[in-house]
Amino acid sequence: MAGELPPIDPTLRIGAVHLAVSDIARSADFYEQVLGLPLISREPDTALLGGDPARPALVLVGLAQPTPTPVHSTGLFHVAWLHPSRAALAATIRRVAAARWPITGASDHGVSEALYLSDPDALGIEIYVDRPRERWQQGPDGQDLDIVTLPLDLDDLLASSNGEAATAREGRMAVGHVHLKVADVARASAFYRDALGFDEKARLPGAAFLAADGYHHHVGLNSWQSAGAGTPPDSAPGLRSVEFELADGSALAALQRRLSAFAPAPPAVQSEPEGISLSDPDGDRLVFRSR
Repeated sequence: MAGELPPIDPTLRIGAVHLAVSDIARSADFYEQVLGLPLISREPDTALLGGDPARPALVLVGLAQPTPTPVHSTGLFHVAWLHPSRAALAATIRRVAAARWPITGASDHGVSEALYLSDPDALGIEIYVDRPRERWQQGPDGQDLDIVTLPLDLDDLLASSNGEAATAREGRMAVGHVHLKVADVARASAFYRDALGFDEKARLPGAAFLAADGYHHHVGLNSWQSAGAGTPPDSAPGLRSVEFELADGSALAALQRRLSAFAPAPPAVQSEPEGISLSDPDGDRLVFRSR
């Protein structure tokens, strides 16, 4: 029955991610000084960052007694920070390099240009810029997008910036997508597709990518390190929730109808201020709010 209902709101976007970290001061300094997110506020156990003080894009929560995150576990693969232009991405790269923070990878994905690094708790980060949609290529089946992994022309990307770092600090960086480690890709993809109404845009060995409104992906799923794994302990740094923004109350109501129709059993849904929350099959908390 859920498949007969409309897909998830095409104007969906990711409003914020909540991360648990081992050291608030250290992580807040990293995300402000190295990544370039403006600091909104910092308390002993929390920090809010982002370009809009009324709508933080990143919420950090400190752990009282942190323990290591098991390598073979589900959870966060990376948070992907979308930049408004190639020049803005180049400015972020220059700032990361000036801080001597390691960049662990760089790829041309066809639909986007991306670099990879980790925060002080080894939580994954992608910094990227999209190519214009008219340049995205379809896969061989004519349905899925052709998301590839090719060498990135970093020299060409850096040439798009004159070296000024201001563009990346204008508060325009936003969470473009989240990529999750899951125990079973088919199970997780079916939940995001059939229960929530996302569209599966691409499938790779051990991975799937889902989105609203034809985007290349708002949610990535992979089992490369986590096939059959369980969730990490609550004491481990990692993802605590993802907040999705929907257009209005009617879009939220439509999602609730879809969830209630999901077979064989509707997921447990909790009420939130201006929204709802639920957990995916791997225990990741998802919050949907009316914009």
